[in-house]
Amino acid sequence: MVNSTLVVTLYVNPMTGNDSNTGSRLSPFRSLTRALKVTKILTIIHLESGTYNAASGEVFPLLLSGGVTVVGNEANKGAGIVISGSGEFQSPSFGIQNITLLLVDNASLLGVTVTNPSARGTGIWIESAAPSLSNNTLSNCGREGVFTTGTAKPAILDNIFVQNTASGLVMAGHSQGEVRRNVFQRNPLGIAISDFAVPTIANNKLSENRTAIALSRNAQPVLRQNLIANNTQGGLLVNGNAVPDLGNTEDPGDNIFRDHSEFDLYNATTQKLVSVGNQLNPALVKGLVELLPTNRVDALTQSPSPELDGHWAEAFIQALVSMDLTHAFANGSYQPDKPMTRAQYAALVAIAFNPFPKIPSPDFTDVPKDFWAYSAIQIAASGGFVGGFSDRTFRPDQSVQRLQVIVSLVNGLGLPAVDSNVLKVYSDRHTIPDYARTAVATATQRGIVVNYPDPKVLAPLRLATRAEVAAMVYQALVAIGRTSAIKSVYMGLHSRS
Repeated sequence: MVNSTLVVTLYVNPMTGNDSNTGSRLSPFRSLTRALKVTKILTIIHLESGTYNAASGEVFPLLLSGGVTVVGNEANKGAGIVISGSGEFQSPSFGIQNITLLLVDNASLLGVTVTNPSARGTGIWIESAAPSLSNNTLSNCGREGVFTTGTAKPAILDNIFVQNTASGLVMAGHSQGEVRRNVFQRNPLGIAISDFAVPTIANNKLSENRTAIALSRNAQPVLRQNLIANNTQGGLLVNGNAVPDLGNTEDPGDNIFRDHSEFDLYNATTQKLVSVGNQLNPALVKGLVELLPTNRVDALTQSPSPELDGHWAEAFIQALVSMDLTHAFANGSYQPDKPMTRAQYAALVAIAFNPFPKIPSPDFTDVPKDFWAYSAIQIAASGGFVGGFSDRTFRPDQSVQRLQVIVSLVNGLGLPAVDSNVLKVYSDRHTIPDYARTAVATATQRGIVVNYPDPKVLAPLRLATRAEVAAMVYQALVAIGRTSAIKSVYMGLHSRS
């Protein structure tokens, strides 16, 4: 007997839809509330531009259950797709709250703007769940944009938190999870972490808040490679018994603190904090803090590189370094957890595959001939690995998505298509756009796809890190017989039983 899971796709348009419609592309619902009432185990709900509020038929709070993915426009962080409203929710941890959205289990919210105009209102509430929030804007909420508590373990990636009344993000209870590559601007507190929360806060930009990050009680977050600058009062404030992980000799913090009026780091506790490898102004460090430099050698050519030591993609990256494929953009330090730009990706594939021209070299209006990656972009584009946009731009500084990398490698290498049944290895296969399913199946079958931290989760629309791109480019070289395989538990096929 073959098990199959039906993926339901629904469409909502607050301007032209009607809740008595079928919810199809041509007959959309008017309200997200209606779409959520007919969700099945796996449901993708596409939101068209407009405002989703009580006037358009929404009943708050909106509950996104497990297996539900709500998709707006990720490319512009949800601009023009606004969910605005508030309703009472009885939190097991904090009593009655005014919230806009409740995300439970593994629900996903991608590419929308969320605002809660009520006093002390919260945009998104996450309690003991592990949802994904990517490429959204959380703004103008009466209290905070996102609140996590209980044993929450969310993935909060590539969002914008701006102009919320109290704070952008609050993590309380025993919250864990990852907060990566977000922007926090013009909030009184960018991020507030309390109770026993131990999240990873990495590669974020926090600026123009009053205080960027405030810790209290027994919080123990891990802070890595954040840019914390130009906040009107200060950078990191540590209260209570909180002990942030600001790096160690094996894993430096690499956080940059600068341009604050009162403090870069203020330890208001009686415990000494140790900061390793962070950029701080000693004159703006207050309280018991020991500042230690890092002895890290930045040149990747000197092995082992501490920035990669123990990193899940270390073997792939070092292999590319040994093949001299990263010199065009890595500049001595690969920075594996940072997003990769389109220009950097073009540089990597141009050197790695040196493709024969398939089409004439395009003339991109935003890539002048003196641009550092001009030649690489020309090679990658004419070889079929990358393309431009309808306005004849290439957008070299835009970050690439995981899906774009996968499709690019399959198309550029001209790999023969395989049956899409192989996609059953992925628990989130319903998030793969129809146009890309064959390419993803082909890449999976050929061992190109690498998924960290869960080999069963493809996360196609998430921005690709340099580590992920390195791993998939290396696996593509393996697929065409250019090098030998590297064993990894993070390949999609590895999860297939």
